[in-house]
Parts: sequence; C-alpha cells; structure tokens
Amino acid sequence: MPMKSTNLTLVDYTEITGSAPIALRTHGWRAKCLQRLVRLDLPVPRTIALSFDAVRAIAAGQVLNMNGLMSKFDAGQLLSVRPSSENPDWGGPGALLNIGMNDERHAAISERLGEPVATALYLRFVQTYAQHVARLDPDLFEAREPSLAALHAALRGYEAELEEPFPQDPKHQLAEVLRSMARAWEGTSARLLRQAKGAPAEAGLGLVVQAMAGGFGTGASGAGVIQFIDPVTGVSQITGRYAVHGQGRDAVSDNPQAMYLRRDRRGPSLEEQHPDAFTQLLRHGAICREKLREEMQIEFTLENGHLWVLDALKVQRSSRAAVRVAVTMAEDGIITRKEALMRITPRGLGELLHRQVDPRGKRDVLARGLAASPGAAVGQIVFSSSAAQASAARGEPCILVRRETAPEDIRGMHAASGVVTERGGMTSHAAVIGRGLGLPCIVSASGLRIDARARELHTGRHVLREGDLITIDGTTGEVLMGAVDLLEPALDAPFSTLLDWADELRDIGVRANADTPADARIARGFLAEGIGLCRTEHMFFEDDRLTVMREMIFADTSKDRAAALERLLPMQRSDFIELFEIMQGLPVCIRLFDPPLHEFLPHTREGLRQLADALDKPLSEVTRRAEELAEFNPMLGMRGVRLGITMPEIYDMQARAIFEAAIESARRGAPVVPEIMIPLVSAMREVELVKARIDAVAAAVRIEKGAALDYRLGVMVETPRAALRAAEIAQHVTFLSFGTNDLTQMTYGLSRDDAGRFMSYYVQHGVFPEDPFHVLDAEGVGELLLIAAERGRRSRKDLTLSICGEHGGSPESIAFCRAAGFDYVSCSPFRVPVARLAAAQLTISARDAQNTMPDLR
Repeated sequence: MPMKSTNLTLVDYTEITGSAPIALRTHGWRAKCLQRLVRLDLPVPRTIALSFDAVRAIAAGQVLNMNGLMSKFDAGQLLSVRPSSENPDWGGPGALLNIGMNDERHAAISERLGEPVATALYLRFVQTYAQHVARLDPDLFEAREPSLAALHAALRGYEAELEEPFPQDPKHQLAEVLRSMARAWEGTSARLLRQAKGAPAEAGLGLVVQAMAGGFGTGASGAGVIQFIDPVTGVSQITGRYAVHGQGRDAVSDNPQAMYLRRDRRGPSLEEQHPDAFTQLLRHGAICREKLREEMQIEFTLENGHLWVLDALKVQRSSRAAVRVAVTMAEDGIITRKEALMRITPRGLGELLHRQVDPRGKRDVLARGLAASPGAAVGQIVFSSSAAQASAARGEPCILVRRETAPEDIRGMHAASGVVTERGGMTSHAAVIGRGLGLPCIVSASGLRIDARARELHTGRHVLREGDLITIDGTTGEVLMGAVDLLEPALDAPFSTLLDWADELRDIGVRANADTPADARIARGFLAEGIGLCRTEHMFFEDDRLTVMREMIFADTSKDRAAALERLLPMQRSDFIELFEIMQGLPVCIRLFDPPLHEFLPHTREGLRQLADALDKPLSEVTRRAEELAEFNPMLGMRGVRLGITMPEIYDMQARAIFEAAIESARRGAPVVPEIMIPLVSAMREVELVKARIDAVAAAVRIEKGAALDYRLGVMVETPRAALRAAEIAQHVTFLSFGTNDLTQMTYGLSRDDAGRFMSYYVQHGVFPEDPFHVLDAEGVGELLLIAAERGRRSRKDLTLSICGEHGGSPESIAFCRAAGFDYVSCSPFRVPVARLAAAQLTISARDAQNTMPDLR
C-alpha cells in the first residue's frame, strides 16, 4: 500500500538570516556556516535551510509545501541544492545546480544571454537530473559539446526511458531533487560509508536550497574557488582557480581553461582582469579567518561583475599544515593556546615525526595491512636480515619483507628503511621494534604471499623479486608499487612551539622506552623526561656480543658462565655510561635480562653448523644444547626473574655494569640514580632473592671504587599474580612499572604475536570493543592495574607507579593513568611527542570540566 502523503509545515524550512534558528545539530555544518557568513555581511545569495527532521520526513514519503518554499525566491530564479550534514567529513549526495531550468527559461536566457549559454545550462541540468534524480544511465546523455541537437537528444532520451516528458514545473523538479537526495542519504551504502568515517547510525542530513548566482552573465561572470593556505604545508599561500562562465566547483577543478587567481607568468589571472573582485576575496578571506577562527576555502561567483559568496568550508589539510595553522592562529591572537592544542589529534602529530607519502601524488596500491608503525619509506625488496645489512652497506635503501620477524632480525631491521610482514598484530615483534626504531612498518599485509626460496613477492596482480622497488606507507598500512614522492618530517618551529605549550599544561610525566644510545638520543631530542624502560637484551644482538652470549649459554658451570659474562661486562658498562650521559641526570630505568636463552641461538641447521664452528664444538653437542633450551611455551618458561634466579651470574654482571657506569658518569659530571627493574615477577620471594644479590653487588662496587652509590629497585608488573600481590612486593621496592604487553597477554590468555589472525573478527563481532593489545583494556587489565596501585601504595605511600608497555603512548592509556594517579607513562621514543600532546589535552579537558582552566594566551 502506498504511503499516505501529508504536507510538511513551513517550520521545517527556514530562510538563513543572521537571527534565524539555525543550529549545527539540527541543520548541519553548511547551513550553520552560511548563517555565519551572512552575519559577517558577506554577499551570500538567498538560501533556505531544511532541517534534519524535514529531510527524514521527505525520505519517508511526505511531501513538502513547495508553494511556500518557492515563494521565498523570485519568479524564474534558478536554484541549487547542497547537502548539510553535521560533519563535512561524513559526506552526502552531490550538489545539484540549475534547478528550474526548462523550455521557458531556455527561451528567456537565450534572448538575454544568447542561445549557446542557455543551451549549455539546460543540457547540464538535464544530464545531472537524469543521472542523480531519475537514476538513468549517464552514458545515454553524454554529449561532446553543448548544442541544440545534443539538448534535444537528451530530452528525447529522457522521455524514451521514463515514458514521460522531462519535467517543466520548477516546483516538481525541486521536490524530486529533495526527495532523491534525502533517500540517497538514508540508503544502506551511504549509511555504511559514513559510519566508516565515524558518523553515528542516526546521523541526520540537512539540505540548503540557494538562489543560483549565475556565473554566465554578459559582463564579468564566472565561478571560482579560493583558499589562503597550502593544504600540505600550511604556509600562507593563495591557491585556487577561476573559470569564465563556469558554475560550481567542478567548473574549476579539472578545467584546463580555468585561470589563476593571483598574477602568474603561466597565464591570465583574476587579479589582473578583475582586481576589485580579487581584493574583495582577500578581504572576505581575512574576515573569515578572524571571525570564524579558521582557514576557509571560499566558493564564489561573479555575475556581471558582482561578487557572490556561495559557500565556505574548512580547508582540508595535512597534519603538518594543521599544526602550523593552529600555532599561527594562536600567535596571532585569533585562538588561545589551549584551543590550538585541542585542534591537533595526537595521531596526526605522530605523522610529522616521520617521512610521509606526498598526498598530491598517485598511488598504485599492491596490498594493505595493519599500520603498525607510522612513516613512509622507499626501497628495494629484501627477504632476509643479511640481505638488508648488505643493502645498507652498499648505501641502497631496502624494505625488509618477512612472514614475521624474530629477535635475530634486529640487525636487519636496523639496516632496513621499512618492514613488511605477512603475519602479526599491533604488538607483534615487528610492530613493537618498528615503533621503537621509528621505522615504517606494516604487519598482517593481506594480498601478499612471500616465496622466500624463490625470493619473490606475489600480490595477485604482480610478482615482485628481490631488488624491485616498493614504497610502504606505515601511516595508512598500504604497500605501493615503485618509488613515490615523500615529504620529509616536519619537526619545525610550529611543532616545537605546540609541544612547549603542551608541557606547560600536562600533569603526568612522559618517559621513553630506549634500548640503545641511539634510542636515547632520539628520546632526549623529543624531550622525554627520562628512560622508563631499557630492555638490555637488545644490546646483546650485535655481532661481537652475540658470540660471547652464545659462549655463556653453552657454558657447563657457573664459573664458566661468569667467565663469559666477564667479557660482556665492559660492553654493558660502556652502554650504560653512554645512556646516562645522554640523559644528563634524568632517570634511567633498566630492565634486567628478560628473554629465554633460545632466542640467541640459530634456528636452522646451517646456522647451528656455523655456531659449532665458531665455538669449536661438535655439531651434535650444539644441537643437543639447543634442544635442551627449547620450550613448549617459551614466553611462559625460563625467562625474566626465573632466569635471574637459576643463573644469577647474569643479573650480577648487569648490576655491576650499571653501578660502575653510574659511578663513572658521576665522575664525569653526569650524576644519576639508576633504576633497576626486575622482569616477570610473580612472587615476593623472587624479589627478595634478586634484591639480596643486587645489594651485595652494590656494596662490593662501593668498596672497590670508594665511591657513594645510590639506586632504586623496582618490579615490572606483567603477571596477574604480581598485580594481586602488589602489597607485599611493594615492601621491597620503590616502584612498580606495568608491562601491559605481557600483562594483557596473560590476563586474556592470548598470544600477542598470533592474535592478529583472528582479532579483527572478534572486534567486528563485538567480542572485544578494540584490540586489547592496541588499546588498553580498562575493564579487565585496567582493574588489575587499579588493584595493584591501591594495594601497593597502601603498603608504601611513596611508591612510584607507571606504565611502560606499548600502551604507554596512547591517549586512552594516558587518560587511565592520570585518573589512577600514576606518576608517568613510558613509550617508544617516536611516541613521546604524541604522549606529551595527549597528556596536555587530557589536562585541558579535565580542567575545562571543572571550569578552572587558565588562559595561557
């Protein structure tokens, strides 16, 4: 049964005036922006706004009071209709122009402006109406050039397809346009598309009906678009085009005949031909910037020399442009510093730290995966760490492509410009190390198949071989064919200024996870307040150290192990001295050796044979020892504090290296109180045993060196039991640092390296709201953190609390830590600026909620 039609009241549409009841949440951004332009006395044509409710009613079949609506415009006035959703990023149906064009208007315009102008307008309207309103095949209405013959053919084609003439009544035309746009918004595809962009399911659409400002008069007439910044860099720069006798944005976007706005040696310009209009545009742009407090793109027309402003919208800009614009506007007094900080997304700031694919270039996408570490890189494909090192030695950038990376790939990752893996998740080895190194990384790349033996990469469309060039975009997760243009990092004055403002406000510390002196320098450059996690095992993968490490592993007695470790001692001491000097007295938290020993052994028979040669041992003995070290579940086996208790010589050596380095650093003028962190604790007795040995080493070093020495001992809380027993553990330590990677893994019973294979299905089906390895699980893992924090501080009031897992740099985790009273977060060096900004934004939000936020301007 057809739906009964009823008339909507005039209340459902409103003429846009300075005092009209127009609101963003009821009429959308375009209607609200047009009202602001009207209030600024900009020359906006008469415009009617339809509310979200009115559009929903039209989509449901109700009929608008067209007589009332059309009475708002002069007789014979051509109209346009544009969408007005709450957020411009949510999209909407395209604009429709020249509504009201018919045989009568064609004759009138022909008499006034000439038949070619009238025919072009009419034909364009018939084409767009047929395609977007009547939903006919656009191929049926194609015409190379506008002509009377083409117009008549289009009108005949319309009648043939629909078995009725092209509508001549402007009211009928407008009603059908409104109905079509309303129903397009409510369609399933449109709904899914905007929800993917963050729109709520019930998001509404407003529509604006505007009098057409011709652009086709006998005098100076045309259409153009102008903006006042470069959308990629944010630098002040007038860009845009103007098309004589053009209409709408499409008339200038791909029109080779469109002229420049400002004087240009390459061709004619609006500034030269119509200087008054150009001057008015500059004035309008300045007014918009000051009063709307934004950099706006203005759509305009000239009609017989008269300038009309049809629309204005925020200039779409890159992250680097967003930072420059926000800082510049704050420095100019247009917005406050806190507003500038709130306008930048932490993720967007992170993009500035790395090279980026130039958005102005073309992309030939080979595959897509998880964007595990931001940035972009161009390089030759290599399939092994040794090939990556060889490529780097030749000075040739390379992209390391692996099924998944392992600890022995560290050197190859250092040598590569980027990493792609076929498997893995956001906290897989490749992802974590990539973020730590600031290395672009894509994991779980769908559509890729690696043939390591043939040294080929299959993508479905292409077969790439070792040495072929690809580009990876770790910000979007795209693998691109060949070399594309890249933008360099934007660590410029606006970037530094913004972060200085952030530091004035944030109320939680930000440290960095830094495993090497190179990491520490990066962290210091980003003004980290110390090192919150130094994973010492990464220091042992260098060639000279790896051999000694393997000798220690194959030692049969404690004495032999100590002898091998004695050779590692000066290397470790040198590392720590350099770390302490780089950090210039800032705290450095060093985690004692954590991984299972098998990670330092080769995994292939050829590798074991080479190791047997290096150690001068029979292959059978090397193989047997490797088999003895193998574990069914190594991440829950002989690692962390368990290794330190069963092989105490390892922790003794590391403690001595730390203490001797601290004394030497103090002698050189860089005093430090090192923080020593025991990993994978689950029982108080473990802490007691390790603490006793470390205290003994400290006492011995004090006596040997004749120097004062102080240090802090803490625990890395990464087992649920350690969190639950925090009260008794806290009696023996000064800090608890939560390793949320392993704590999440153990709490969920999930492997962080393998969960990526099914995690997307879990998130899609609502099992988990987010990947818990990517976003801290505040309900489950978070409750363990709160329990540990409360019990630990009940036992020791001055207990320092922090997060040092990969979650440490995310805004969600920082918000959790602030609320829980944690002292600092620690994250990868390249996430330090992101954390600094996120922490400031959280402080601003919290103080704004209390209405006590000071204005720093």
